[in-house]
Formats: sequence, structure tokens, C-alpha cells
Amino acid sequence: MATNADVKKTKNDNNLGLIRKFSRKVKQSGVIPKVRKKRYHQREDSDFKKKTNALVKIEKRKEYERKEKMGLIKPRGRR
Repeated sequence: MATNADVKKTKNDNNLGLIRKFSRKVKQSGVIPKVRKKRYHQREDSDFKKKTNALVKIEKRKEYERKEKMGLIKPRGRR
């Protein structure tokens, strides 16, 4: 998303005028609301990644239960 707000300096513009022009351009272009909307957006995991994560979780749970049966880990309390 590249939206540029170009402001050219004319010979009659001072620095404050340029800043005012720039902020007006940015407000009119609608860049700020777009950026604020996308700020905390996170992509959803793909189906493949969800499946692999589920398989890893199952394997870890099996390994934990095996170690728990062997007495290598203290049994955890049930909720």
C-alpha cells in the first residue's frame, strides 16, 4: 500500500505552509484511516499450517503422557 502525498514547494511557500499543505493532502487521500485499520491485522494461518500445528500438539501430548506414565514427570492436577 504505497500512497504518496506529494507536495511541491513554490517560491511563496514557507516551511509552515508546506507542512499545512502536506497534512491537508494526507487527510484528503485517506491514508491515516487505512493505516489505522490495518494496524493490528494479522493474517490467518493456512490450512496446511493449522494441520501441522495440530499434529505437533498431538505428538507433544502423547510424549508428555508417556513420560508421565513412566514417572519421569510429576502428574499434573486436573482442572
